[in-house]
Amino acid sequence: MLAPAKPDDESTRLHTARSPDVADTVADERFDSLTRLARRHFSVAVALIMRVDAEQQWFASRDGIPFAQTPRDLSFFEQATDSDDVLVVPDILADNSFHGHPHVIHTPCIRLYAGCPLRASNGETLGVFCLLDTTPRALDDEERESLRDFARLAAAALVERDDVAARLKEDEDALRESEKRMALAIAGSGTGIWDRNILTNEIHYSSGWKAILGYADWELTNQINDSYKRVHPDDLAYVQATIQAHFDQKTPSYEVEHRIRCKDGSYKWISSRGKVVSRDSEGRPLRMIGTTTDITAMRAMSERLQETVDLITSLTNEVPGLVFQYRLLPNGESFFSYASAGIEGIYEITPEQVAMSAAVINEIVHPDDLAAYRASLEVSAATLTPWHLEYRVELPRQGLRWRQGDAQPRRLEDGSTLWHGFITDVTERKRIEAELKEFATIDFMTQLPNRRYFMVQIEAELARIRRAKEEGFAAVLMCDLDHFKSINDTWGHAVGDRALRHFATILRAQLGEKDIAGRVGGEEFAVVLPDADIAEARAFAERVQQRIVEAPLVQGDRRIALTVSIGIAVMNAADACTDAPLSRSDAALYRAKECGRNRIECH
Repeated sequence: MLAPAKPDDESTRLHTARSPDVADTVADERFDSLTRLARRHFSVAVALIMRVDAEQQWFASRDGIPFAQTPRDLSFFEQATDSDDVLVVPDILADNSFHGHPHVIHTPCIRLYAGCPLRASNGETLGVFCLLDTTPRALDDEERESLRDFARLAAAALVERDDVAARLKEDEDALRESEKRMALAIAGSGTGIWDRNILTNEIHYSSGWKAILGYADWELTNQINDSYKRVHPDDLAYVQATIQAHFDQKTPSYEVEHRIRCKDGSYKWISSRGKVVSRDSEGRPLRMIGTTTDITAMRAMSERLQETVDLITSLTNEVPGLVFQYRLLPNGESFFSYASAGIEGIYEITPEQVAMSAAVINEIVHPDDLAAYRASLEVSAATLTPWHLEYRVELPRQGLRWRQGDAQPRRLEDGSTLWHGFITDVTERKRIEAELKEFATIDFMTQLPNRRYFMVQIEAELARIRRAKEEGFAAVLMCDLDHFKSINDTWGHAVGDRALRHFATILRAQLGEKDIAGRVGGEEFAVVLPDADIAEARAFAERVQQRIVEAPLVQGDRRIALTVSIGIAVMNAADACTDAPLSRSDAALYRAKECGRNRIECH
């Protein structure tokens, strides 16, 4: 694209922009909404507007860094205005033209720079609209076009306001003593003037003020009560409170944005500014003068930009979980180049805490899962395969929680690895999985392993014995509550269930760390004692029987005597399967029953 023609004094203007000894002027707060919206829209650290003319350069507005602390050359004005279009430097440290700049090396450590020149229709350079961030990133085509739109809007506002200021100055110089002609000049600028007599509750409007709402000079009364009727009902209390605060000298001036009804019934957004210009001896306000500006177009643009910001926010910060961009450098250092606000719920930290280093995550991941966490990222980086991991974290407020991470890696030109991914809270799912596993393996009545899970455990014990060959063995016990049907018939099934739980509690209390027990039938229980012989198994069975005697089941004021018959066998490496030792112990149990119950029989 050909550069626009530049006026004769353009070289002087650019020379001024590059002169370090030109003093800054006061910022123009009228452009603050543009820089504020731009900073939020692009999610950058700083947005600013730099102005220049033949005599000086200055910041018109900036957002994201205190005004007094902002060096003028932070705008990189010379580089931006040398370009005919948007200049984007995704990573200043990687660009020879910028990497040695003090604001890149030192505070504020700028990494991303994007600037668009502000030019008038004749090619005159008015300034530059800049975006700065401490994190490197690129701007896509849509973002570049958005930056051009911001620059066009700023340039148009600059041209319009400069033209208005020039006309006002000419009229003021020529007609300084004429209030009428001054009023006409102000009316031509699109700004209305009002003059309020606070004692009489009268307010007088300029023709320009009335024209904003579509009225002719004679169509509005000068009663303040009538003016309040035009204010939108939702804004009225706010407007009146703001005026009263200024009357009470709580604020230096009156300034408010609100909606006002036009002649055709529609509403416009206006910005009203004013100040009490006279008070009585006791400080009571007498007269107040101010201006009104139509800001409907600006508010509409603000709302559209806010909708865009809200959409982006909902896709990141408002989605449960952490949306992130994680970078691992070749030297092993790592950091989150982007972390959504969800990091506060996932890790109870802020995005700023991981922007420079991700080391703090190592302190959050559960110690038992930290090695797997690190290894999974190393494998993903080495093979460029997707990262997927479920791991635990320990958090100050939430305590122990489960997290699931998923991300896609890619290799960058400098050899580092960059992941784009998502981390979510899966604590509830893990809890449900644990409950389902427990339901599948535990007998609900006795909280002992059920028959299926017991068989899995005894199969594992037989496999251990076979690995030990001749040295391996284990005792297998079959236990059966005596006369259990009679307990149910006499006392009812509820008491029968209590009897089962009572015996299970006694049995569990006698088990060692490696011992196995389970409910394998209605009132039938099985026990495996690894490395125990017949004598040791008999001693275990006797302890169980003795404990039942010492702790009978109590129902109200009645003691229900329980006894148990026990059969014992030994499982060894010669057994082809677990059915053999179970059958032997079951046969021994049968003999105990046949011989009078409450007995211990060994195969």
